Amino acid sequence: MNALYDQIMAKADPSQVEGLSRFFKCGPGQYGEGDKFLGIKVPVTRQVVKQCWQSATMEDLERCIASEYHEVRLAALLTLVAIFTHAKKDLSLRQRCIDFYLANTRYVNNWDLVDLSCYLLLGEWLKDKDRTLLYDLARNGNSIWEQRIGIVSTMQLIRYGELDDTYAIAEIFLAKPMPLHDLLQKAVGWLLREAGKRDMERLHQWLLPRAATMPRTMLRYAIEKFPEPQRKALLAAC
Repeated sequence: MNALYDQIMAKADPSQVEGLSRFFKCGPGQYGEGDKFLGIKVPVTRQVVKQCWQSATMEDLERCIASEYHEVRLAALLTLVAIFTHAKKDLSLRQRCIDFYLANTRYVNNWDLVDLSCYLLLGEWLKDKDRTLLYDLARNGNSIWEQRIGIVSTMQLIRYGELDDTYAIAEIFLAKPMPLHDLLQKAVGWLLREAGKRDMERLHQWLLPRAATMPRTMLRYAIEKFPEPQRKALLAAC
């Protein structure tokens, strides 16, 4: 019996499928092309996970993460985060969670699946470890999703007051051939903005020599919290 899978499937709402498919860009040629939805909104998925995570096994998650349905994959990821978070000092279990995640990144294939899982798993796991993995994902990830994992995972490091990796990984994206995918521009800009919340002057000084060559969407996201005069000056340079 796989209670997580069964309960998620039972929450299907066909009336929501079209809207979710449109929102997550599942049409031909779009970034989510081919993904399928059950019509389940995130709060409902979270409620199912809350009820099921303690009894879920890695075998249960194996079935869920490989599902054709977006919400079932999300349920697997949120359950993995719950198991990892509650494991705390059980480093063996935490390692199993990380190994599972890294073995299944091909199924972490939309921005919400990345953003609701990676920093709570990889970011937290790597807080006292070497972060080369994140640099490798950002530089050489097999998809825009793996590359996005590389930068978004630094969110947890920012929360611990560690900003260096965010800036260093942002440099990797700036060195990539242009045009950079819109979802990567937004992710890098978002994480720079988060770093700026910790040290606005550092972000400003980092942007000054780079604004003229940065993708505009990335820059707009990065400077969202700046005073208007600073925003206008940086955008004028772009």
